[in-house]
Amino acid sequence: MTTLLYQTDSYLKEFSATITAVEGETRAVVLDQSAFYPGGGGQPCDFGSLVVAGITYPVEKVKKQGDDVLHFLGGASPLPDVNSAATGTLDWVRRYQLMRTHTALHILCGTVFRDYGAKVTGGDMDPLKGRMDFEFENMRGELVKAIETATNLEVQQGRETKVKILPRDEAFQIPDLIRTKINLLPEGIMQVRTVEIVGLDLQADGGTHVTNTSEIGKIKVVDYKSKGAINKRIYIEIE
Repeated sequence: MTTLLYQTDSYLKEFSATITAVEGETRAVVLDQSAFYPGGGGQPCDFGSLVVAGITYPVEKVKKQGDDVLHFLGGASPLPDVNSAATGTLDWVRRYQLMRTHTALHILCGTVFRDYGAKVTGGDMDPLKGRMDFEFENMRGELVKAIETATNLEVQQGRETKVKILPRDEAFQIPDLIRTKINLLPEGIMQVRTVEIVGLDLQADGGTHVTNTSEIGKIKVVDYKSKGAINKRIYIEIE
């Protein structure tokens, strides 16, 4: 089982670990703990490097498999051995851009839910850009502009972001914890990680975020589209 360091410290750029398993065919290793985000909830996985016995391996992909996190290693060097000590380093520029983007999408989600009661039907992101789908019957330029203005006002408020890991029963006592149209949390998950933008938004989420909305920058709505009768998509970029 890999301890997920990013869940409690999104700003951890480097960490020490021990290799607990090696998959030769896929060139993947499992670590006892990791700060690499394995992807999920619309946020892509992290990249970076792993240094073992003086050899630097590019980490080209990270994926969660059960309770383990697989780190797929590039290069042509022989794979390290089980029980080897390793040092992981994130591609921090990319990770921090994703943190800013993910928190921006939570501001968008929280603002739209507060002002219009619309739930999320989908979402995706890349560094400094993303999109989110909402339950809207109609969407027009004036509405999108109002949403953009409201989200940037929340950024400027400098709202703190808080992360907690709660027992499932306690977490689900929080009103509107699930902001998506469909509850994506499997029944077997007994602890729920919540992300709160204080004074605006509180929901279940497994991704990485900045600690204050002032770190995000300016949110710009660059496009919007109808994806169905009650499904409208908003595209954002971070400046």
